[in-house]
Amino acid sequence: MLTLDPASRRDRLILRFGRIALALLAGAGAALAHPPFGILPGLLGYPLLMLLAERSATTRGGFWMGWLAGFAYFFISCWWVAEAFLVNPEQAWMAPFAASLLPIGLGLFWGAATALYRRFAPSGVGRVLVFAGLFCLLEWLRGHVLTGFPWNPAGASWKAGSAGSQFASVVGVYGLSLVTVAAVSAFGPLAGAGPRKARIGAAVLGVLALSALLIGGTVRLSAARPDFTDTVVRIVQADVAQESKWTPEAYQDIVDRYVNLTARPGAVIPDVIIWPEGALPASANQVFAPGSPDAVAIARAVQPGQSLILGLGRGVADPAAPDGARYYNSLLALTDEGGDGLRITATYDKYRLVPFGEYLPAGAVMGALGVRSLTHMPLDFSAGARPAPISIPGLPRVQPLICYESLYPGFTPGAAERPRWIANISNDAWFGRTSGPQQHLNLASYRAIETGLPVVRSTPTGVSAMIDPWGRVVGDQRLEPGESGVIDARLPEPGPATVYGRFGDLLFALGLLLALSPLAVEQRLRRRLTRAN
Repeated sequence: MLTLDPASRRDRLILRFGRIALALLAGAGAALAHPPFGILPGLLGYPLLMLLAERSATTRGGFWMGWLAGFAYFFISCWWVAEAFLVNPEQAWMAPFAASLLPIGLGLFWGAATALYRRFAPSGVGRVLVFAGLFCLLEWLRGHVLTGFPWNPAGASWKAGSAGSQFASVVGVYGLSLVTVAAVSAFGPLAGAGPRKARIGAAVLGVLALSALLIGGTVRLSAARPDFTDTVVRIVQADVAQESKWTPEAYQDIVDRYVNLTARPGAVIPDVIIWPEGALPASANQVFAPGSPDAVAIARAVQPGQSLILGLGRGVADPAAPDGARYYNSLLALTDEGGDGLRITATYDKYRLVPFGEYLPAGAVMGALGVRSLTHMPLDFSAGARPAPISIPGLPRVQPLICYESLYPGFTPGAAERPRWIANISNDAWFGRTSGPQQHLNLASYRAIETGLPVVRSTPTGVSAMIDPWGRVVGDQRLEPGESGVIDARLPEPGPATVYGRFGDLLFALGLLLALSPLAVEQRLRRRLTRAN
């Protein structure tokens, strides 16, 4: 009977665990390239992952390399979700599971990409494009399957507003991901076999692509000098911590904070005041009920001619609903037109809801399994209509995006119906002073680059900011986590209409077809050779 030599077993274990360590390193490096870390050499994790998939003995091995890298990537990118479970001490035990289950699930998309890459085993330097195409196709699916979770696509590694980020105005963040992954993966063949000239040529093309990305972005930014409208915006950040928000004794203090910041004298009189998502720990039905002292206090803080935009939950009677009403996470616009105080002049209901945070997927089944009691969600929010611009008296037309929706490209029309600005209200208080709110700001800023529209962002605890049409925070107009105050700023004029705003992901789709074309050609040649033999 044959037995393995102990040295051979040791070598195989070293090789196996070495590959696991390299896969984890590839994912961690790619994650650390994103803001707020900004370690851009971490982008070399993508060519490392490509090589690990190539050198896997089987398709299954290729899958595990991708899954391990994806787990590391999403663990570093999304560990802050655990912070939300620490808000309620009764849920704290769930924090480690949340921090691990999310990357376990999201890593499947990376695993599928590398499994497909290993399965088709493309050859030659054209395999760089195939790897980038398959990887970014699965990243696009990650942003769409089961409502999607498009957190930190590869293209968002470039800090919004930087030179590297500007190509998103042409191809969107997914197209920028394709260019970025293909360009850095072009260095991968240097560590492989094949004709030396071809491998060096691929690396040179990668350098040229990155150079074009940065030079083109620099040129675009050199001419990017925003003009400003006459509309003055006041962004309110009251620094209301999530853990103390819902205590009865805190309610009046929270109302007073928002009212006082709204009425605070400034150098200019704002035309519109913006409060964040879920600003007050009550529903709109309660806050604005007839005779409500809170409604009176808010109305006194808003001057005639001003508008107030704020986020609150609200209930709407609906006999067809199980409880006789539907509940929405809403943005309300209220205007003081003089005489009768505040009047609701526009309403927007959140369209893209957060699974397990705002609704329970397969609610009946999950409820029977006891998941609803674990998540402390007595009722689900209902989804509103697909995002569309709204009109508020005296203000330019605006596209509302509530929290999670700012992760999604394509929700803002870019042609004839293009609005003049984007109002992004969010509640990042759930995530404290982690990297989550910083990354959320970066991702929301990509909506400015893609559309050429300014973004006004308000959160209860940070980061609140005025963002120009090129994705840059205007001056020092931002409030960091833990800060309380207001930003009074003139609303920037929209930038020129962008290519992405007009065509959406069409150029990205064409780029995918181009990237995957070497694979189609090679597979066709292989079939011909098989028939010939």
